[in-house]
Amino acid sequence: MAEIFVNGGKATFDKPKIELHVHLDGAIRIETILDVAKRRGIALPATTVSEMTSLCTVDKPGSLTEFLDKFNQYMHVIAGDREAIKRIAYEFVETKAKEGVIYVEVRYSPHLMANCDVEPIQWNQEKGDVTPDEVVHLVNEGLKEGEKAFKIKARSILCCMRHMPSWSMEVFELCKKYQNDGVVAIDLAGNESINCEASLHSKAYEEAEKSGIHRTVHAGEVGLPSVVREAVELLKAERIGHGYHTILDEVLYKQLLEQNMHFETCPVSSKLTGACEPDFTKHPIIRFKEDKANYSLNTDDPMIFNTTLESDYQTVKQYMGFTEEEFMRLNINAAKSSFLPEKEKKDLLNQLYEAYGMINDTNF
Repeated sequence: MAEIFVNGGKATFDKPKIELHVHLDGAIRIETILDVAKRRGIALPATTVSEMTSLCTVDKPGSLTEFLDKFNQYMHVIAGDREAIKRIAYEFVETKAKEGVIYVEVRYSPHLMANCDVEPIQWNQEKGDVTPDEVVHLVNEGLKEGEKAFKIKARSILCCMRHMPSWSMEVFELCKKYQNDGVVAIDLAGNESINCEASLHSKAYEEAEKSGIHRTVHAGEVGLPSVVREAVELLKAERIGHGYHTILDEVLYKQLLEQNMHFETCPVSSKLTGACEPDFTKHPIIRFKEDKANYSLNTDDPMIFNTTLESDYQTVKQYMGFTEEEFMRLNINAAKSSFLPEKEKKDLLNQLYEAYGMINDTNF
């Protein structure tokens, strides 16, 4: 396998990687936003890449609200435009291939990119004719073309939004429709203080479980361990997005360690959203590492944090004492916890074992 170089130097971990938690709408190229705005005749407050970058990115710890506000700067440019939606999916695969990723699961809310059959239409768009269903189709097309061109595997996860329970059953239906066509799971994202009990979110997750659709949930990022408990017990989550605050409830944390629950961690993101305290040497991921927990390293929203997968690896190596051995262990765990069918998962694991010079040890 070719060595992976980043920014002119050798990568922190120059072997194949798996990424399980990254948002498509937080991973769009600034150049693409400017390009599409020009094509569509949309005036932006910035005209150069550097000006637009400073509008769209977060460079110091803030709040989740400040972070979410960044999407307002550019989502109206991409949403509702067929060519742009397909293009960002294709370019996403190209970016990940360059970062040495061989398998990625990318997530997004189809409703946030539609301008038709969605109530309310987002980003102050005019009503158009791009439905959430068509958004999924376009993203699938872009990912498939990217897979062919860049020789990596990409699958998607569809997000329900906590503040929009009325969309959730439709998200489930889309997961079901595209279950054998690129979509591997359902997710729940957004404000963790919104309770899911007796909501359409729990109904959608119940139906997903019945239909054999994999389930992940954003929980314990800024929220309390009780949100993680709800995700596991009520929504039957198989993976937890972030999950840092789980360690505040020792009983729950121990239970999840025993269950081998997978935590999709995003170190740089957790500092910049204010989810964890800014001192990386006190990050909950260190506890995950020490306890040999099942977790992965991910970028979350690389465009908004102005980062790459390399910066997350660099950060944990520099501040949290991560070793090459731990990088291999967590990527193997990521592959094992991926939402691929068993046969494809086995192939992916073999690819890693080979690249890592390891004998295929299923107990690793």
